[in-house]
Amino acid sequence: MSRQAQAALLFLVGGAMVHTGATSLYLRYVKTGLQPLLLAAGAVLIATAVATAWYELRRPATVGRQRYMGETRDGHRDGDGHREPRIAWLLVLPLFALILAAPPALGSYDAMRTGTALQSPLAYPALPSGDPLKLTLVDYAGRAAYGHGRSLGNRKVEITGFVALDRGGTPYLVRMALNCCAADAQPVKIGMSGKLPPVLQPDSWLQVTGTYTGKRTKDPVGGGIIPFIDVVKAKPVPAPEDPYDESWNQ
Repeated sequence: MSRQAQAALLFLVGGAMVHTGATSLYLRYVKTGLQPLLLAAGAVLIATAVATAWYELRRPATVGRQRYMGETRDGHRDGDGHREPRIAWLLVLPLFALILAAPPALGSYDAMRTGTALQSPLAYPALPSGDPLKLTLVDYAGRAAYGHGRSLGNRKVEITGFVALDRGGTPYLVRMALNCCAADAQPVKIGMSGKLPPVLQPDSWLQVTGTYTGKRTKDPVGGGIIPFIDVVKAKPVPAPEDPYDESWNQ
């Protein structure tokens, strides 16, 4: 790989990173707070590519001829010693992945093969007024599993997530929770009982309205607590722009 090829490849990778960071596409890879770092990294790669190309253009033509055609003092071709390993071309693969096919968000397949990441909340902040009360899935799950629903009472809550079914057909509403990026995403699951649609399609998104129920089960993967919600209404909704839940580590 010549220096010119390195510069071109760096520029393309940097441009793809800037494009990804400037659109909602970055939400498929990292949490919202990392967008500035992604943009900065892309800008650094572009600047490095421009500097590399500028350096190569400034080099005298005679030096270029000696590099690729002349012999060095120890008898080896100088150009052979400065060209980078061919394995560097593997950097083209993630570039094609970014340009041609963005990966889908993690869904039911991953959720049902990973144990719930639900943890006991440090506190239960007072809930705002409103009926139904809009809650994140993680917030409801923590209050239901570890607070035994005391902070929820008989209030109706509204939660959005995607559908997952276990091997026995039990339906779950799930959100994938992030620490940093999609690579460390873990599911938080709540079971659904009550008035459910006759057909539930895995990975479809639902907005459910329901009330707390003491019903719970153990996650077959890891044995974590999975609380339930008693659904009184459910309707399909489009997948959100940001499919991941970052509230659990804020």
